[in-house]
Amino acid sequence: MTVNLVNNKFDKITPLGDTVLVTSMNFKERLTTGGIVLLGDDGKTSGIRPRWGQVYAVGPEQTDVRVGEWVFVLHGRWTRGIEIEDSTGKYTVRKVDPKDIILSSDHQLNDDTFSDAIQSQAKTL
Repeated sequence: MTVNLVNNKFDKITPLGDTVLVTSMNFKERLTTGGIVLLGDDGKTSGIRPRWGQVYAVGPEQTDVRVGEWVFVLHGRWTRGIEIEDSTGKYTVRKVDPKDIILSSDHQLNDDTFSDAIQSQAKTL
């Protein structure tokens, strides 16, 4: 479930405290390199796993991550999405718990539970 705030355009969102807001979290089903389909997230039990997200904004007290980084967040440690639109486009933004960010990267990493070749192959079937 997401809250739609697209009709409200923002110049800038400033989180409070050590808050971290992320975008680009993937909740779709995936395919392992062995061909097993991993279900998407149904908000209950299916698709339980940590996820990568790109940092959209951070609060003034946040010193561990910065805007633009990719962070790996323990499962379920994010809010439901809020649809927003700013000068760069439309996004689904989620607040993540900063204590549950377990990895960070300067660039987007592949999720090693599936391969691009297998996903391409699955799309043609």
